[in-house]
Amino acid sequence: MLDAVVTEAARGPVALARVVTTSGSSPRAAGAAMLVTADGRVFGSLSGGCVESAVVEAARTVLDNGTASTEYFADTGDDLFAIGLTCGGEIEVFIESIGPDDVALFAELRALRAADIGVALATTMTSRPHRRLFTRDDATRWLSLDRDVQALLSSGVTGVVGADDCEPDALGAGGPGSRPRTFVQSFTSAPRMILAGANDFVRALAQMGTAVGYRVTVVDAREVFATATRFPGVQVVVDWPHRYLQAQQEAGRLDERTVVVVMTHDAKFDVPMIAAALAVDELAFVGAMGSRRTQADRRARLVDHGVDPAALGRLHAPVGLDLQAHSPAETAVSILAEIIATVRGGSTAALGELTGPLHTGLGPRNVLGPRTEQ
Repeated sequence: MLDAVVTEAARGPVALARVVTTSGSSPRAAGAAMLVTADGRVFGSLSGGCVESAVVEAARTVLDNGTASTEYFADTGDDLFAIGLTCGGEIEVFIESIGPDDVALFAELRALRAADIGVALATTMTSRPHRRLFTRDDATRWLSLDRDVQALLSSGVTGVVGADDCEPDALGAGGPGSRPRTFVQSFTSAPRMILAGANDFVRALAQMGTAVGYRVTVVDAREVFATATRFPGVQVVVDWPHRYLQAQQEAGRLDERTVVVVMTHDAKFDVPMIAAALAVDELAFVGAMGSRRTQADRRARLVDHGVDPAALGRLHAPVGLDLQAHSPAETAVSILAEIIATVRGGSTAALGELTGPLHTGLGPRNVLGPRTEQ
């Protein structure tokens, strides 16, 4: 989407529509974007078809008068011909005009994302929006919202800050107390998945982890197995897994979104790697493959290795959900499902057995497009 914004806006004004708030079972998370050009071409989607036609019409009005607008869409109930959401949720959509003068900012945003630098795009939800990019080390005063914007960026969350119904001045600074409603879209680097081992199960999980947005690293000390040919599209490191993980920790390259899965099936690799992973408190998930007999033996070895028995409570082992999986691909689905459920707080129950909204507590999304878009 960023490529489309930069390319199309350079030719003339385009309308950028983004979901800024959601409620209930909404089809897309905050930040979902759609671009409408003056000649009627559309890029992206906001709801999978429910409200697109109405957004396109509103976008044309924004392009005609240059004034941004906010649109609300809710459940249509029993009215089959009404424009709205059929899933029972609500979304708020902010539509603004982006022109040649704005290209430099969006090009900078694209460059920061390509460089894997965390950044937030803050946009005042006013008739003539003001926009600014924030990075984590940015200390420049902008309105009275800097701390709020930085808080969202630090946690990788996209949302709305401020509450005032006011118009900032031409510099975007409405005075010390100015707090206009401002949409903050956070873009952070993709979370990491570190897989210890170089076998068919690792290859299957590496592929699926990449598909859902993880930056996957496969690490194994056996160079005959750890090759780019066997694991295309992911980082492959030939090293002892525990030594690699410790080096990454010392370099500050692990965070609360990082997941580690140990799949080597060899105690001389498994035990030191699991011990090293459990020593990193902020990891989102630590799992290990193996039979129940293997797990019992491994836990005893870990205690002998000096791991606090209480820390073993953080270890997901045997890793995966009970799907009766057998093949490497099925096993990867089982493991990835447990990772997602743990990270997102899912119940792992069948959706048909639950009540209430299908999607709650959605995490941050980079929804102007994947980090690797060209």
